[in-house]
Amino acid sequence: MTTDDPPDNDLWDRAAAGSGAAFGMLFDRHAKAVYNHCFRLTASWSAAEDLTQTTFLQAWRRRAAVRLEHDSALPWLLAVATNVTRNHRRGLGRRVRLAGRVPAEHAVADHADDVASRVDDERRMAEVLAAVRRLPRAQQEALALCIWSGVSYSDAAAVLGIAESSVRARVSKARDRLSRLLAAAPVTVPVNVLEQS
Repeated sequence: MTTDDPPDNDLWDRAAAGSGAAFGMLFDRHAKAVYNHCFRLTASWSAAEDLTQTTFLQAWRRRAAVRLEHDSALPWLLAVATNVTRNHRRGLGRRVRLAGRVPAEHAVADHADDVASRVDDERRMAEVLAAVRRLPRAQQEALALCIWSGVSYSDAAAVLGIAESSVRARVSKARDRLSRLLAAAPVTVPVNVLEQS
């Protein structure tokens, strides 16, 4: 500060009266000291920068209500910076505790594989159905009941109104013929399509 520079208490009084230029001079004079003080309290340059801004913002808001007791505004500004830092730490602690109470997000499965699998299953099933439609109707019915739907041979016989041995024969013939049809037109058939449940 040169002899031409007004003392802090004069600048403070002018700032309290609304002079932004006077407050700017106080900022230029003490910002580095406040910044270094905040850094020493936080060990973080970026936090010190934010806290310095908050300190001067509070000083600007309270300029009319505060009377400097010393010639320098620095002791008061450092006290404000200390309180701002303490509040910052408390707020950070609250946020960390609050974040700890939030349930962890569960990873959401990628649905692309499921969709691709469904599309493949539909394509394969369409190929199998095309082959099944080439079987005689009696074999189709026996295959659908006993192999695909898991109905017992005796129950299928009752539904179809034929002997159980006839149902077994139709299923056996349907399997053989279907295997030949699918082998002639190579498709990958899900194992459970051709096996009895």
